[in-house]
Amino acid sequence: MKVAIVHDWLVAPGGAEKVLEQIIECFPDADLFSLVDFLEDRRPVGGKPVTTSFIQNLPFARRHYRAYLPLMPLAVEQFDLSGYDLVITSSYAVAKGVLVGPDQTHVSYVHSPMRYAWDLQHQYLREANLTRGPKSWLVRALLHYLRGWDSHSANSVDRLIANSQFVARRVMKTYRRDAAVIPPPVDVHKFELCTHKEDFYLTASRMVPYKRIDLIVETFNATPHRKLIVIGDGPEMAAIRAKAGPNVTILGYQPFKVLKDHLQRARAFVFAAEEDFGIVALEAQACGTPVIAFGKGGALETVVPIGEAQPTGVYFARQTVVSMLDAIDRFERQKEQITPAACRANAERFSAAVFRRAFMAEVTRTIAASGWRLRVAAAERVEPDLATEDLAWPGERAQGSSWGR
Repeated sequence: MKVAIVHDWLVAPGGAEKVLEQIIECFPDADLFSLVDFLEDRRPVGGKPVTTSFIQNLPFARRHYRAYLPLMPLAVEQFDLSGYDLVITSSYAVAKGVLVGPDQTHVSYVHSPMRYAWDLQHQYLREANLTRGPKSWLVRALLHYLRGWDSHSANSVDRLIANSQFVARRVMKTYRRDAAVIPPPVDVHKFELCTHKEDFYLTASRMVPYKRIDLIVETFNATPHRKLIVIGDGPEMAAIRAKAGPNVTILGYQPFKVLKDHLQRARAFVFAAEEDFGIVALEAQACGTPVIAFGKGGALETVVPIGEAQPTGVYFARQTVVSMLDAIDRFERQKEQITPAACRANAERFSAAVFRRAFMAEVTRTIAASGWRLRVAAAERVEPDLATEDLAWPGERAQGSSWGR
C-alpha cells in the first residue's frame, strides 16, 4: 500500500514525536507531511524528508508558528493525499483534518482534541490574561470557529485512536465517536533499573502553568526537612526559582544523561499535572522509582496505587499543598510495599514494541473493514481474473506473522 503520515508540526522532540517515531517504524516507506518542519534532531522522523505547508515560509514561522493557528485548518487541507491508500494522522491540533476520499483509509492517533478550544478554553484564557476586552472576544471567536471545524473534520476519520482512556472520554465528548486506546510508547530500554535510592524527591517538566511545578515547590517549602530537585525550563522558571526555599534545588534544563541519573536515584518522582497521559511518570518507574501523582487524567492509568497488587506509587486527590503533603506522608509510611521491580514491570507494559504491535493490529482491522476492501472490489470489477490474494495487504496474508496480533 502507499502510505502517508501527517503530523501537526515538527519543532522540538516531545511525547507526540515519540509516537510519530514508532509509527514511522511501522511504515518505514511512508511519505511524511507536517505543517512546519524546524526539527533539528532528525531521529523522530528517521531522517525522512518532510513535505510542509505554506506556513513554513511565512514570516517568523520558526519561532511563532502558533500565531498562524487561524490558518492551520486551511493549510492542512492543502496537502494532496489523493494518491495514497492509507493515511495516518498524528494529531493534537489539526492534522486529522486532511482531505481524504471514500476509497482511502484514514486512521488518526489523537494525542488529544484541541484542549484550548474545548474543555480547557476558560483556563487557557485566564492563563493568557484574555478574560476580557476586544482581544479576548477575538480569540473566543477564533476558538468558536476552530471547534466547529475540528468537530466536522472528525467525520473523515475511519478509526480514531486515543492515547489513554482519559483522552478517549474527551474524544467521545468532543466528536461523539468511540476511540480505541493505545498508550504512547515509553523507551524503557533507555532507562536502567536502579534499586538504590537517595534521600531526595524529584520533579521534571517544562515549566508552564498546567504542569503545577509551583504547587510542588510550595509543598516542599512547607516541609523543609525534605529535599526536592526540579529539572526543566520554561516561561514559569523565574517565578518558580524566586519561590523556591533552601531545600529546593532548581537545576533548569538538563541533558538526558543527567535526567536519567536523577530519575534512577530519586526517592520518588512527584507529578502534579492533570495530563492526558504523562510519559515521564513511566520513565521514572522504568528506573524503579515510585511516583506520587495527582489522581486525575492519564496518571490513573500509569500509576498503580498502594492497596492494589504490585503498587508503584500513591495519589493525591486535589491540587493543594495539604493534599500533596498527605500523599507524601502516606508514601513514607508505606513505601516498603513498593518495590523497584514492580515499578519496572509496570513501565514495561508500555514499551515501544508493545505500542507497535497494538498499533499495527488496529490499523489492520481498520483496513480490513473499510477502504482497502473497496479498492479490492473495484479492481476485481476491472480485472475479473486478478486474484484477490495479490491485492490483499501483507498483514492480511501473513496470518502467522506478528502483524495484527
